[in-house]
Amino acid sequence: MRALVIGASGQVGAALVARLRARGHVVVGTHARVPGPDTRPLDLADPAAVERVVAESEPDWVLCPAGLTLVDYCEDHPDEALLLNCEGPAVAARAAAKREAGFVFFSSEYVFDGVAGPYAEDDAPNPRSVYGRSKLEGERLVQAVNPRALVVRTTVVYGPEPQGKNFVYQLLRRVRRGEPMRVPADQRSSPTYNADLAAAVVELCERALCGVIHVAGPEVLDRYAFARLACEVFELDPGVLIATRTAELGQRAPRPLAAGLRVDRARAMLATRLRGPREGLEAMRRALN
Repeated sequence: MRALVIGASGQVGAALVARLRARGHVVVGTHARVPGPDTRPLDLADPAAVERVVAESEPDWVLCPAGLTLVDYCEDHPDEALLLNCEGPAVAARAAAKREAGFVFFSSEYVFDGVAGPYAEDDAPNPRSVYGRSKLEGERLVQAVNPRALVVRTTVVYGPEPQGKNFVYQLLRRVRRGEPMRVPADQRSSPTYNADLAAAVVELCERALCGVIHVAGPEVLDRYAFARLACEVFELDPGVLIATRTAELGQRAPRPLAAGLRVDRARAMLATRLRGPREGLEAMRRALN
């Protein structure tokens, strides 16, 4: 299988590249700002460049973890959010369809309102933020232009990654410096280990599946509990963590509070095992040592 990974230097993209190569597949990777090993530059906002890279790569699958994930930034820049989370991926999906290639679009629990989670694939989306709306529109558009589109919803992705930007990295840096850190205790979601996400997605591609599927950790817990668990696994003092209500954080974009993703479908159909937060954090610690 030949795969094009758009956004190969980010945490999901790098994990995808590693898994694809471990499975013996040929990979072409791109980056937007931060280069990765053997990646080529690509601006997802440049339709001609996207079409050219897809054509030159001759992929069987195009995987697109690239996008704008800064939720509060999206709230203030809706046009940019729509461009990078919907329109750009749709150009890539359409270009993939021209050569009968599949397309993987990475979406989020933010397509739901967070009132009655965790959510299954067939629950009705109701995004409350610009980010969530841009992701939902992206889901719909890539499926409209590519009959082999695979929409993978995930959330709170963590694990070893080249840029060291995910929540666990931020937490470890601040705790080790002894800096107080306010962490919401009323946001429930499904922390997802990036290597498991990558392995599941590669398995889905190898089986030529399409549609919508949730790939996330199997346990739902609040962000504060996850932060305390990370401190326990990394043997750090959680005393600097301050349990906080989301409303007190002054964030621009609404957050889905009672969220999380049901992964019954993924667990039933995949050989890949999705690890819970303790096991995932332990794997991350081993990888970083």
